[in-house]
Amino acid sequence: MLFHTEFTPEPLPYRIGLQSRIITLGSCFAEVMGQRLADHKLDVLTNPFGTIFNPVSLAKLLTMALNGNAPDENRYIERDGIWFHYDFHSSLYAHSHADLCILLTQTLSQTAAAIRQADFLLLTPGTAVVYRHVETGKVVANCHKMPGVLFEKYLYNYNYLLDDMQRLLKMLHKANPTLNTILTVSPVRHTRDTLPTNSVSKATLRTVAHELTVWNRRIHYFPAFELMTDDLRDYRFYEADMIHPNAQAHDYIFGKFVQSAFDSDLYRFVTEWSQISKSLAHRPLYGNSTAHRQFLTKLLTQLESLPARINVSAELADVRGRLNQYAMMSKK
Repeated sequence: MLFHTEFTPEPLPYRIGLQSRIITLGSCFAEVMGQRLADHKLDVLTNPFGTIFNPVSLAKLLTMALNGNAPDENRYIERDGIWFHYDFHSSLYAHSHADLCILLTQTLSQTAAAIRQADFLLLTPGTAVVYRHVETGKVVANCHKMPGVLFEKYLYNYNYLLDDMQRLLKMLHKANPTLNTILTVSPVRHTRDTLPTNSVSKATLRTVAHELTVWNRRIHYFPAFELMTDDLRDYRFYEADMIHPNAQAHDYIFGKFVQSAFDSDLYRFVTEWSQISKSLAHRPLYGNSTAHRQFLTKLLTQLESLPARINVSAELADVRGRLNQYAMMSKK
């Protein structure tokens, strides 16, 4: 008897390998995926613009970066002595207009360079609900806790959203013809928009993602949203706020992503690295014992035998430091 609908996504036609360069952009789920990829020693740039929930702002920022445009001068704001920009997340801030301009310009330039060299781009929008700055009539990526009367909240039109994304993906292809774009819909529930509006919003994002995968062989969809809502169909997989997936859900979804998106060499490495990571986290119960020194020596050999392209310098320094510490203690 089955008590849930287990769902295994189809394998992606283009697979991520040990040497793949990856960028994740979008909602907080893009942050989660980027961190998981980095934890597995992949070359990943995670959310350089900060958390961006709506695809309109994502498209604008990427277009700005690839065209080499400077941030809009009319979008800078100052609040309590801190400077922000309406097109970026509040994690990108400075104590002066000039310093923020430098930071944002560098971020755009670095992201454009990364896109032109990347093998995979993971785009994870979270909502089709946007906030429009009433004075300028433009959608903002973040309201930066400014008064609500300055903004109008509404559900972005499907046709406009599809047009924005089609233009973006054509631009991405022109900048990097071999780039593979993986679209997802964030499984985080935007309950502040009300559950009915959240349902329409997610449906809009999912329909746009489907349309975009039809016409381009290098645009793919990974069903993170479906895994959360249909496979893990239980509140025990949410945080206490009943909005965000918890660590167990993230583990499950990332495991499905590994099966779907990683090539055979990377899949084998992930399995090996999982065991090494557990060994790195291990601490002895009985202090400086012969058994633990042997354990560390074996772990050091495992790290040294990994391919040179895997950066484990920090892990090597940690294990060697612990061995040296034990050696000094033994001499006393």
